[in-house]
Parts: sequence; structure tokens; C-alpha cells
Amino acid sequence: MTTKLCFVINSLEGGGAERVISNLANHFSYKNCSVTMICLNTAQVKYQINKSVKIVNLVERKDSQNLLNRIRYAYLTFYRLLSLLKKEKPDCTICFMTSANIWAGLCCMILGLPYLVSERNTLDSTILQYNKLLQWFIFHIYRKSKAIVLPAFGMFRGFKRIKQFEKLNNFETIHNPINQFVKPNKETVNDKAFILSVGRLSREKGFDLLIDAYSHLRAPNVDLLISGEGPERENLEKQIKDLNLTGKVKLIGFKSNLQDYYAQAEVFVLSSRNEGYPNVLVEAMGMGCACVAMDCEFGPSEIIEHGINGFLVAKEDIEELSLSIDKILNNSHLRSEFSAKAKSINKTNSIELISANWEQLIMS
Repeated sequence: MTTKLCFVINSLEGGGAERVISNLANHFSYKNCSVTMICLNTAQVKYQINKSVKIVNLVERKDSQNLLNRIRYAYLTFYRLLSLLKKEKPDCTICFMTSANIWAGLCCMILGLPYLVSERNTLDSTILQYNKLLQWFIFHIYRKSKAIVLPAFGMFRGFKRIKQFEKLNNFETIHNPINQFVKPNKETVNDKAFILSVGRLSREKGFDLLIDAYSHLRAPNVDLLISGEGPERENLEKQIKDLNLTGKVKLIGFKSNLQDYYAQAEVFVLSSRNEGYPNVLVEAMGMGCACVAMDCEFGPSEIIEHGINGFLVAKEDIEELSLSIDKILNNSHLRSEFSAKAKSINKTNSIELISANWEQLIMS
């Protein structure tokens, strides 16, 4: 009998959680499962999805700032999701990120269907921002789930900061699988050697810290490329101009050929103020990048062993970040050593190994 699975997320427009859920949906569809991907919001799909995976968009949001529209969107999301899950009757529903966890978890509770929830970001930017009533509501949805899946073990500590969540004992840690890129193109992506960073242009990603650190480097022939889009673009452009780094620090936007950039980068830098479990760091290491990461909550310390397969830098320590980048740029032996050891993540975070862990949870 074919196993029916539903995956639920806000959208597949781009981001680490979106990439992980896409890879999992593809993996299970290849295992002859019937897979439906439910997106709460209509948006462009930025990831390659197997043709056998059915994609359903629930609501096309326009002006969500208007109170009446917000009420209308909430009603449509709930009604359409409830109707779809009632029709599909999945053997398990796998939800990613807080809002999808809430909506899908509530619908599954009403219908008596099994479900898994998964937080992908630090709780400081999700559950801890909600009022006590909504936290109480989330607690009961999460308590009834088969498991609360976290990509980094350290995220468990975040839940313990909320008193009622201390009672939960259904946590599971499953790291993110490494993305399998196509073979890199040998065509040069930048006319100079470059440092690379990737992520949404938002404050928590700390690109302002990275630009500051770069400004202290004595590396006239090495550019800094930052791939991604987001609300901080204008502020970052102003910072680049103010530091006289125009033409050296380049905001190159969202790239579908990231493998080419990873393959050619001298150093990859993760400068985040907080993370859930940084996909881009895993991807960079898998491609053999020598990496420097800020030791933020959560994930980098579970990926990098300081001085062995990369450098860990204290959170928001711009001086140490600059020195660590400089050490790698000016020591080809160290760069090669970090590169070789980083590639072991292709085994520890393989899609086969990670998916087996998910499969065990789903089928239990």
C-alpha cells in the first residue's frame, strides 16, 4: 500500500528550510510515496521539484496589512487546508516553520491525523516573539505532534526558555541534508579572487558585520561577494558606499548556480547573529570551501570543529572575524587542509542518512 505524505510550508520562494523540505519531498517521491507539497502562500517555486510531487498553493496574498484582508486570509488558509487534508487523509503531515506548524497542526488535530512539526530558526525570531496566549496555543499543538524536529541540538535550549515548553519531551534532532548540486561550471564567475557569503539580506545574517570585517583586510586583489536578496539591501549598499568599497563588495542577488561560486571561492564566511542550522555553511563545506563562521545560536558549533575543519569566531567579534579570514587567505596549506576535512560533511549529512532518520520518525 502506497504511503501518502503531505509536506506543509509557507512557500518555496527561497531559503534554507525551503531547500530542505524540497529535497525531502523529492526523496520520498522517488521511494514510491504519494507526496503532496502544500504551500500556504502562492509564490514562485525556486527549487527543482520532482514531477510526481503535487504542489498545491492555498492563498494568493496581496495587501496583508489590511486587518480585514488578514482575517480573510486566515479563514481561507484554515478552510482550504482543512478541506485538503480531509480529502488526502495522509499517513503523516510534515510541517516546516512556525506558521505552517500552527495551521497544519491545528487541522491535523481536528481531523485526528498524525503530524510532525519542525522549527527551523532560532526561537528568538519566532515563538519567543508571540504573546503568552499564542505560546500556550502552540504548546498544545506541538505537544500532540509525533515529534518536534529540530535541525540543531542546541535549539532544544531555546525551548527551555519558555516555562511551559519545559514539559515537552517529544524533541528529535535531525540535521539538514546536504544539497546535491550539479557539477560546477569552470567559467569564471568573478574577475578577481573572492570571499563568498550567502543568505537573505536581513539583519540576523550579519552581513553588515562581514562588510566591516572585510574593510579591515589588507587584500586589494580579493573581492567580497554576497549572494541573496532581502530588506537590508539598501542599508548594505549605503554601508559599502560609506566605506569606499564600491566595486569590491558586490551584492550579487539570488543565484541558481551557487555551486560555481562555492567551487571558486577562496573563503566562505557565515557572519550570522543567529541561525537554526545554516544550510549554506553545510553546502560550502560539502563543496570544499575553507570556512569561517560566527559561533551564533544555533548550528555552527555542531558543524565546525575549530581549527580542524574551519574557524569558529565569537558572535559579533568583527576583529577576530577579519583575522580568521586573513589567516586562510594568506595560508594556502591551511586553506587546503580545511577544504579536505570539510568535505567529510558529504557523508555525515548525506540525503540518504538524513532521510532515513526522517523515514524512521514518519513511519513509527
